[in-house]
Amino acid sequence: MSHSATATPAETGARAHDDSAASAPTTALTIYGCRPDEAALFRELAPQTGITPRFIDAAPSEASAELARGTRHVSVGHQSRVTASTLRAFARAGVTSLSTRSVGCDHIDLEEAARLGIAVGTVAYSPDSVADHTLMLMLMAVRHAAQTVRRVDAGDFRLGERRGRELRDLTVGVVGTGRIGSAVIARLHGFGARVLSVDTRMPVSRGSASADDVTLDELVERSDIVTLHAPLTNETHHLLDARRLARMRPDAVVVNTARGGLVDTAALLEALESGLLGGAALDVVEGEEGVFYTDRRRHPIDGSLARLRALPNVLITPHAAFDTDHALHDIVENTLRACLEFENGRRDG
Repeated sequence: MSHSATATPAETGARAHDDSAASAPTTALTIYGCRPDEAALFRELAPQTGITPRFIDAAPSEASAELARGTRHVSVGHQSRVTASTLRAFARAGVTSLSTRSVGCDHIDLEEAARLGIAVGTVAYSPDSVADHTLMLMLMAVRHAAQTVRRVDAGDFRLGERRGRELRDLTVGVVGTGRIGSAVIARLHGFGARVLSVDTRMPVSRGSASADDVTLDELVERSDIVTLHAPLTNETHHLLDARRLARMRPDAVVVNTARGGLVDTAALLEALESGLLGGAALDVVEGEEGVFYTDRRRHPIDGSLARLRALPNVLITPHAAFDTDHALHDIVENTLRACLEFENGRRDG
């Protein structure tokens, strides 16, 4: 394995904040790129677990990995891609476990982590955060709320040309019936919607008391709304491709609060711009990295995201479905627990 020169902390422009003291416990956790309220919660809860948190302002990278030296455990956010070169730098710094503060880990090079012997873990958090946001997007989409708010902001208080639809009159297809998908299904029943489901990880003959299990092709054909809650893997990449989008009803809506790569963005744009699809409500999009979580008011974006934003029947939120105070508490608590479990397992082993 070749070793490239590693930049010093001064060269990275990053700052490391060590909350340890002379009598601090031996278990330390280096935390990359968390927001101030997140860091405050880590500081509040960490002493109860015997973990010393160290905070790195910078995103994880080959250069900033050296700032983790002295700790075996690292925590990263879902917005930062952890590449093979970054993982190799972590390994050189002595890191043996990496936890992402998210349910998914598609932003991490898992093959390289396994080759280096770095254990990778995810953390669970309140599924209600994403489920609530999903229902909000559905309601806004079928009631044309984004267009209404834009008109009112511009001083136009007339009713829109298109009437809204009620969820009780619609069929909603839920793709992925894990914790979040199941929470969405429970909410949909409260609205009286008809629910179809498919789980990409299990046989469709499994059956469900709360939704009718169908094939994915049948689901996209029969649904007025298709909502995605599957993990992003090689098998689910572009799960909604041009062929499946073409099978959807012309007034159907795609809702995605899972991962942008589940949808073929080029095919989605073609379907929306040609009028073959009713709309889309997206909390995640392909190519969101470097745009979401930044202020781009003075730096216009281009490409597919700009085209999506320009469409009146598209609603976009910036990967915010998870962002509630309850979910934050879960994330911090479970990150600390995962660090302890790994450390205890290492000692026991």
